[in-house]
Amino acid sequence: MEAIRIFPLGFPWETSDPFLFCVYHLDAYPAGNEEMGPDAPLTGRNLGNDFVLKDGWRMYHGLQVPGFPAHPHCGFETVTLVTRGYCDHADSLGAAARFGEGDAQWITTGSGLQHSEMFPLLNREGPNTLELFQIWLNLPKNSKFADPHFRMIWKDQVPVWENDGVQIRLIAGRMGNVKALAPPPDSWASEPDSDLHIGLIGLQPGAHFELPEALAGSHRRLFLFEGNEVHIQGQSLKKGQGADLPVSGLEIRNTQTPARLLWLQGRPIGEPVARYGPFVMNEAAEIDRALENFRNTRFGGWPWRHQDPVHDREAGRFAQFPDGTNITP
Repeated sequence: MEAIRIFPLGFPWETSDPFLFCVYHLDAYPAGNEEMGPDAPLTGRNLGNDFVLKDGWRMYHGLQVPGFPAHPHCGFETVTLVTRGYCDHADSLGAAARFGEGDAQWITTGSGLQHSEMFPLLNREGPNTLELFQIWLNLPKNSKFADPHFRMIWKDQVPVWENDGVQIRLIAGRMGNVKALAPPPDSWASEPDSDLHIGLIGLQPGAHFELPEALAGSHRRLFLFEGNEVHIQGQSLKKGQGADLPVSGLEIRNTQTPARLLWLQGRPIGEPVARYGPFVMNEAAEIDRALENFRNTRFGGWPWRHQDPVHDREAGRFAQFPDGTNITP
């Protein structure tokens, strides 16, 4: 069997085709104030670019509420999983959402959109812990300029595979006879032979299972972000490490501490990647075209009063789609 490569988890986590990027946020925010920002002094922080884990949390690009004010994306997909806390979404299509506590959001940015992702601190008594994963999934050439697509996957809609102390929540792909919801139509995940999997794995002490064989040529990684140590075919993977796995079936066995892992798998798209920040194309000329389009159209403009909108404190979890449709869990 091929060797399993173990590597440290940085910021962001190391990924491979068809994935472009994966970041894990864990912030122990304090109680929220009236504006749903931290009820704590912001002195000593580099506001607008605060990525230092001071007092257990960061403001990121937020000035009053932590998060990421309006910014563009083009040519790929964002898959955002919020397992603790909340994210307030707003975009240039007029879509909006508050999601969290196990919900997921899947956006095909395609020909381009702007969106903001703010983290409202709803609990005035505190704490307001946020745990969030954002994964960038590349688009194949024929989908780079597809119309943007916005999708919410509520916690109760996420299929779960369970067996003897093992729980796998599937955002994409399948495990045994449990299959995730259909992906957006222009996604690489919609191709029948993409072998695209995104899953959150929870293991009780001593639990074990077999990760099934992947398609030949697929890339597969596990990231251990909580727990102590798991064994993959007897090889040790410790907290804060990732594993680059072969496509063969593999036994995953936990040690004596509950553990959680992120599972990313997919057949590579195998096309050239030209990248300029949040613009991802196949050729430099396409990047120039995308930038010109953004300069001319702002990807539909910005229909919100502020660059960092947050929704009403009492709004609850909801999604508003570009056509005006509103849904709740």
